[in-house]
Amino acid sequence: MNTGNTTDTSTAARQAKFGTLPERIPLEDMVTEQPSPESRAQHTHHPEGSWNHFSCLALDLGL
Repeated sequence: MNTGNTTDTSTAARQAKFGTLPERIPLEDMVTEQPSPESRAQHTHHPEGSWNHFSCLALDLGL
């Protein structure tokens, strides 16, 4: 049995149906870095509201 011709036929059919893949995009083009604005409120400590930033299994279970 000649499988080489079958592979070429299926490759040609797949190429006709889907075409080619787009070119790869370099990682440098996908990522943009922007400096974050400095905020004084971001660095302050709020003891009454700080409990909701952490997950505690005992609190989740109501213990």
